Amino acid sequence: MRIAAAIARYLAGAIFLVMGLNGFLNFIHFPPPTGTAAQFMGALYVSHYLWVIFAFQVVGGALLLVNRYVPLAVAILAPVLFNIIVFHITMAPAGLPLAFFVALLWAVIFIDVRPAFSGLFQARVQPQA
Repeated sequence: MRIAAAIARYLAGAIFLVMGLNGFLNFIHFPPPTGTAAQFMGALYVSHYLWVIFAFQVVGGALLLVNRYVPLAVAILAPVLFNIIVFHITMAPAGLPLAFFVALLWAVIFIDVRPAFSGLFQARVQPQA
């Protein structure tokens, strides 16, 4: 499982880093979205909210690639990945296979570092005396 987690970490790190940098530098050209997806992306672009998303992708991807603060990278990338999946489910289903592939990579990484999140999955917290 350690080898699978390392492979998943490098793949996901590369994908998030490249796509995040692409948001700033635009070196990979994608066809413009249409319909509702175009309206949504237009609103994100005009409000500069996409810069925040791309920054989180760059930071999370870089942390995964250098193998430092991996639980933090997983926590940073979880909401970004959730929104990517919801965007593709509701507005642009053509990108769904890649989104699910990256979600699978994220899940493998999360399983590897899940002890770091053990405090979040407690039904009850005992107060400190």
